[in-house]
Amino acid sequence: MVARYVVSPRGGRRAHPDITSALRAAAARGRAALIEIAPGRYEEALTVRGEVRLVAAEGPGTVLVGRARGAALDAFGPVQVHGLVLAGREADVVGCHTGTLTLEHTEIRAHGGVALHARPGTSVTLRDSAVAHGRTLFSGGTGLVERCRFTDAADNAVAVIDGARVSVRGSRIEGSRIHGVRVSDAQAEVLGCELTGTGQAALVADARARLTVADCAITAVHAEGIMFTEQSRGSVDRTRVTDARHGIAAASGADPLVRGCVLTDCRDTGINVQSGARGRFEDCEVLNAGNVSVFSTEGGAPEVHGCRVVGGNVGIAVTEGGLGRFTGTSVEDLPNAALRVLDEAGAVFAHLRVERCQAGLEVRGNGGTTAEVTDTVFRDVALAAVATGGQSRVTLAQVRVDRGALGFGVCEESQIRVTDSTVTAVSGCGAAALDSGLLFARNLTVTGSEALGVYATGSAHVDIAGSEFTECAVAGASFDGEAGGQLVDCAVNGSRGAALVGNGRVDTAGLRTSLRILRHAEKPAGPPPRIVNIFNGPVFNGPVQDVQMAWGNTHVVQNKTETDTEGDGSHR
Repeated sequence: MVARYVVSPRGGRRAHPDITSALRAAAARGRAALIEIAPGRYEEALTVRGEVRLVAAEGPGTVLVGRARGAALDAFGPVQVHGLVLAGREADVVGCHTGTLTLEHTEIRAHGGVALHARPGTSVTLRDSAVAHGRTLFSGGTGLVERCRFTDAADNAVAVIDGARVSVRGSRIEGSRIHGVRVSDAQAEVLGCELTGTGQAALVADARARLTVADCAITAVHAEGIMFTEQSRGSVDRTRVTDARHGIAAASGADPLVRGCVLTDCRDTGINVQSGARGRFEDCEVLNAGNVSVFSTEGGAPEVHGCRVVGGNVGIAVTEGGLGRFTGTSVEDLPNAALRVLDEAGAVFAHLRVERCQAGLEVRGNGGTTAEVTDTVFRDVALAAVATGGQSRVTLAQVRVDRGALGFGVCEESQIRVTDSTVTAVSGCGAAALDSGLLFARNLTVTGSEALGVYATGSAHVDIAGSEFTECAVAGASFDGEAGGQLVDCAVNGSRGAALVGNGRVDTAGLRTSLRILRHAEKPAGPPPRIVNIFNGPVFNGPVQDVQMAWGNTHVVQNKTETDTEGDGSHR
């Protein structure tokens, strides 16, 4: 049997003038109590013990409880609050010390400090309520937050720490100065929520926390949309992040599972994995990232599968000792490189599709910089589909290049090993080796190049066997300078250009062709050589002599002088 008490500052039959006196009367009887509170402002600090239900008699928002300083409500036992406005300053405005506390259709105004504190061993439910300015803190207990609104928290809107377990559902968090939800050495799920305008990561898991996120929308945050760090785990499903600095990030050994998410208009990176973190990202989209769509660095090692990158700047970048495995992913419509591996990083790419990007794969760094590419298509790439520099090493198998300027380019002391691959309808060259680069190819097919099938110059080394070059406008193969090696058991077919323009340093045993074989002094006529920049060096689509080159400069002045060809002493 529940005892009923009425509170009214205007008095009335059997009415209590304040809430504290009603609580005192209820405690004296030792029974479950229902306290109905008439509209008004009650400058009280309530301590509620036992099974008590506090209700605003005339509906939510009509009863304001609190003082200018201190707490508004301390609960000990199974306490329920319905429709009250609880206000305080410089203290825990609402505290649950033991037992359970349920707040429904309640507003908490915390002018600095903690709005709601659920202490260890307690259970708190916050439903259809609003919290302004303060932090909702779950420390070691359990909690359920449903259909609530958190506004302008001075630090974190919701903090789940020290082993607490909390579910936040269908809620909105906006304007938090630090995080929307922080989970630290605890467990939380955030489902169907909206988060916007946070000063740092909207959602963060640290200190070995476990965070589950699903069906959320995150917008206009100053740092990460979602951040996993310090060996945290968890999952993110069907969530959209818009206008964050980084969409979803993992650092310091974290290992999240991310599925079916959309990361759009992120100002720096869409997916960011670093400092020993891992993570698996499946069926995600990264749209119009400001810098890099997918970024792995400093020991990060993500697995990315079935994702789509569209627009932005650079597609996938693995740098500074980062690692990564990328499969079944498409990269489209970028003004920069689709794929980039730099500075002792290593990446594996399989079953990728790269279309309409300025450059395909760029690999540059020391001998510890590696990339493996398998069963991948590069289509309509403006510059090189694959380009290597430094001492990097790249392995290509079953790679297809359709249109563009250059198929595969190797320069400096780097290496490319190509097997079972095709290059079709490029404007410059199927494969090229410059400087001291090594080009190794088996079963390479180049068809319809507007200039050359394969080209080597400088002191580059080529080892090409079992390959075919068809309908290359200038020559199937051209070797210049000190370039050497072998082009054996190959075929050059077609009705135009030469089969080979040689320098005498490349073994061409077993070459099958009906076209001319020339020395450089007999080079065929053709269109003027076209220059394609790999990274920091050019590729010439045909033999070039007596030129000066400069690259990597911020300013270059070029003057051209032609010798007298008309016999009139003029120079043009």
